[in-house]
Amino acid sequence: MSIRRCSIVALITLLVAVPCRSQSGAYGSYTPYSIFGVGDLMSNSSAYNASMGGVGIASRNNRFLNYLNPAAITARDSLAFMVDFSLYQGNKIFRQGDIKSASNIMNINNCAISFPIWKKSAMVVGIRPYSSMGYGYQRIYEDQDLIGTVGNISYSAVGQGSMYEVFVGAGATFWNRLSVGVEGIYYFGNFVRNNNVTFADASYNGSKKGYELQLNASTAKFGLQYEQKLPGSSSIVAGATCKLGADLKGFVEAFEFSSGSISSDTLYYKMDTLRNTPGKVRLASELGIGIAYCHADRWRVEFDYTLSDWTSSNMDTVPGFAGNATPMSGFSSFTTTKSQSFRAGLEIVPNRNDIRYYYKKIAYRAGTYYKTEYYKLDNNTVASFGITLGATLPVFRWHNGVTVGIDMGQRGSLKGNLIRERYINFSFGVNLFDIWFQKPRYE
Repeated sequence: MSIRRCSIVALITLLVAVPCRSQSGAYGSYTPYSIFGVGDLMSNSSAYNASMGGVGIASRNNRFLNYLNPAAITARDSLAFMVDFSLYQGNKIFRQGDIKSASNIMNINNCAISFPIWKKSAMVVGIRPYSSMGYGYQRIYEDQDLIGTVGNISYSAVGQGSMYEVFVGAGATFWNRLSVGVEGIYYFGNFVRNNNVTFADASYNGSKKGYELQLNASTAKFGLQYEQKLPGSSSIVAGATCKLGADLKGFVEAFEFSSGSISSDTLYYKMDTLRNTPGKVRLASELGIGIAYCHADRWRVEFDYTLSDWTSSNMDTVPGFAGNATPMSGFSSFTTTKSQSFRAGLEIVPNRNDIRYYYKKIAYRAGTYYKTEYYKLDNNTVASFGITLGATLPVFRWHNGVTVGIDMGQRGSLKGNLIRERYINFSFGVNLFDIWFQKPRYE
């Protein structure tokens, strides 16, 4: 094995190990909407997909590793070894009434490798974030009668944690048109929710209540793509995906402690498995369809639609998932619902083989999307919409490149006691491409 290939293997090992430890002591995401369920569901697309609005169900491009559809990994050179790694940086401004706040975060988005198996078949292995929880707020009690009796009282809540998904997939192409793929997924992670009541008068005991969840689950995802060649070096691709639902397993630790200057006491403590909860807690299944039109390796356009039904997930009823550990007046009620997304993207490459002007070899992308969350707040739908821009800069030889992208959008609104979240997210990705498994022609 060459020195270059040994370096790539070492890099892959490092990148796969980093995501599991990257969020220790820091928020992987920060948004008030992550207080519900398993937190804020992350976009599982790479920087390449994200720069086109998140499309990928019908994408077939032998220059990039597209794992959004397990069938898409067969779009490759038969001897190609491919790596995709990306980071994201998020900037958000929140507003509810006259209250404003902001957050900034940076984290690893994904790491995946893909290699051929036999002829027109390939495998992919990777890790990516599934969801993230990060919130913190404080509220002062305003009941004058209560304040006059015991003094000032404050309530604070903090939540943190993440879930990741490790995936292993394989795909094959038949008759040069039909590609099928399957992917095994394992989820793992933990969340901590803490809620504190503090009295200014030290003669009164405060309380600390919360949950710690250690979760895992496994499921499978299936993919299909059909490519039809058209006159004039064009083609049309139709794709579909189906991810099965998964029962969450693991432990839920519920606790409540009383503490103060006089005494401390354990009011409640229980650790139990999710098997003993009143109803099974589930991650929802997901169906997706997409269609893409490509012309002469110069430009392509794609549209995707996904639907996921969370109404039977039981996250709005099982303790530890249903939002605030201490419901209070003025807090929103959380109910699960159906989530769906509409995405469209465009890619244009002026001339991939231009030897005079570098900018003509750059892949320029744009996209837009609209999606609804898997929950309602006080029966109000929480929706997100935005536009994306990006480009892949070719480097070295083959199909190696560096991708940069920007996502500008909004989630929620100022109506119905919702929080308006406006954001500008940046993504940075590296796709490595090399020809392996090639027999030497000369000794």
